[in-house]
Amino acid sequence: MRAFLEIVLSLLAVTGLLALGWLCFGMLLRPMGGKGAVTLLPARGEGEDLEQALTGLLWLRGAGLTVGRIVVADLGLTGEGRDLARLLTEQETGVYLCSREELPQCLETLLGAETKGL
Repeated sequence: MRAFLEIVLSLLAVTGLLALGWLCFGMLLRPMGGKGAVTLLPARGEGEDLEQALTGLLWLRGAGLTVGRIVVADLGLTGEGRDLARLLTEQETGVYLCSREELPQCLETLLGAETKGL
């Protein structure tokens, strides 16, 4: 019984040390700063992969692995795709939908708002 208890405690200690090492390593590799970063996500057609890509970026942002705003660029969305993009961008803060024509103004507004806050 004593040997079993020692094995279990040893495994728990090793697991704890590995988890601690993983967290420390992650902190070293995690990018710092970058609040002014803008991620541009091109969207075309019916927005087939838009939801998955946006969910992935939001997951990274939620985990603290990336910061900044996300701009969904309408580069030829259909009506259905535009509705989907509008719905997805309205659900989250820091996510914007811009058409091809509005894209330069949208980026200028987002980047200008960041520099005014500094």
